[in-house]
Amino acid sequence: MKRKVLYGVVIATVLAVAVATCCDFMVSGAARSRTYDSIDNVPHRTTALLLGTGPVSRWGGPNRYYYTRIEAAAELYKAGKIDSIIVSGARRGDYDEPSMMIADLVARGVPDTRCVPDYEGHTTRHSVEHATRVFHADSVLLISQRFHNERALYMARDCGVDAIAYNAGNYYGSMPRIIYQWSRERISRIKAVAQTLL
Repeated sequence: MKRKVLYGVVIATVLAVAVATCCDFMVSGAARSRTYDSIDNVPHRTTALLLGTGPVSRWGGPNRYYYTRIEAAAELYKAGKIDSIIVSGARRGDYDEPSMMIADLVARGVPDTRCVPDYEGHTTRHSVEHATRVFHADSVLLISQRFHNERALYMARDCGVDAIAYNAGNYYGSMPRIIYQWSRERISRIKAVAQTLL
């Protein structure tokens, strides 16, 4: 009996790793040659889609992902690479990601008239879908970290959005945070592929 349980655990583990690896390759493949690390190399796009997150991390300190995305969006605008920014994030109760992000963009020299809030960007897929269905942007420049951009590009392809992405600065932090982020992203990629297939 114990041997059967052990075999079952081994088989389930192998299948889980295989599924996660396959989904990872599918997501990464969709982003191949569509992400940029240098602002100088980014082609001009009329519209950028700034993917939301909060300024405070789940550990209580400043969220580096938030601030590097804000800085990247401001730098892209000042470099003339984008004309307007869809600022997408979650809003519930007193928590309002788009408004916080727009305030920080304005503080960095981006006119508020160039910022369009999307208050219903509760997930990455919502943000990407709204860019085309609500804001009628068929071509966008995504702004986030590389791991997030790859997943967003995969979703954009599924939604029929012509997208490229600029990789904002990454932040790894302590080993527990690295493990958490890596695990969370693997699960998110499996979910993204499942949503596409379904």
